[in-house]
Amino acid sequence: MTKISILGCGWLGFPLAKALLKRDYLVNGSTTSTEKLAVLENAGIEPFLIALSENKTSGNVTGFLEDSKILIIDVPPKLRGSEAESFVSKIRNVIPFIEKSSIENVLFISSTSVYNDDDAFVTEETIPKPDTEGGKQLLETEKLLQSNINFKTTVLRFGGLIGEDRNPIKFLAGRENLDNPDAPINLIHQEDCVGIILKIIENDVWNETFNAVAPSHPSRERYYTQKAVDLDLALPKFNHKNPSIGKTILSTKIETVLNYTFTKPNL
Repeated sequence: MTKISILGCGWLGFPLAKALLKRDYLVNGSTTSTEKLAVLENAGIEPFLIALSENKTSGNVTGFLEDSKILIIDVPPKLRGSEAESFVSKIRNVIPFIEKSSIENVLFISSTSVYNDDDAFVTEETIPKPDTEGGKQLLETEKLLQSNINFKTTVLRFGGLIGEDRNPIKFLAGRENLDNPDAPINLIHQEDCVGIILKIIENDVWNETFNAVAPSHPSRERYYTQKAVDLDLALPKFNHKNPSIGKTILSTKIETVLNYTFTKPNL
C-alpha cells in the first residue's frame, strides 16, 4: 500500500486525506493544532504535530515522511499582520528533510495569484508576473521545488477556493463600491480540488504545472449578486465608474492531460 504524507491537513488537506483513505492509500497528516491530532487519528490518518517557521521546522518531520512516496504540500502563506513570515524560507527549511526521505514525488498546492490581472486569457504557457507579495512568494517556492533534482514536483495552481461552507459572498454581502464588476471569476470547488489531486496521483503525472479553475467565468457582479440571492444575503453593490480589470484562467490542460471532468463546473 502506497503511503502519502499531507503537509497541512486543513480545509482542503483533511477531505483529501479521507478521499485517499477510501482508495486504500496510507496517509500521514500534519497539523499545527494539538486539538486536531485526535480528529485526524479518528479519521484513520496518522497524525503529526508539525509547525513551519522562517528559522526552523518543529516536530517529527522525519517520521512524518518515513516510507512515503508522495508529499503533498498544502500550506497557505501567512503574509499579513504580526505573524507575517517568509513562505519561501518555511518551505526551504523542509527540503533537507524531503531529500533524506523516501519521497519521490511532491505535489505543491499553489495559486493563480502568480499571474497578474492583465485582462487576458491565461494558460500554463503564460509567463507568471505576480503583482502581490503572496503571488511572488508562491512563484519563488514553485521554482525552488521544481529545480530540485532529488524529487519530481508537480505544481497545482488553484483559483479561489469555495465549498459548501466557504464562498467570498459571505465577506462581500452588503458591501458597496466593489471594484471590477465585469471581471471574470476564477473559482474552484473543494470537490474538484480533491478530484484533480486524485487524478494526478492515480495517473502518476509529475514534473508538470496545472492551472485549476472551474470552466465557468461569469462576471463578479453577476455571480456574487446571484449568490447573495441564493443565500438570502444583502446584495453587494459594485462601482462601474472605473474599467474592470481581470483575467480568465483556462483549465484546458487539466481536462486534456488528466482527462478530468469538473463535477462543479458552474459553481
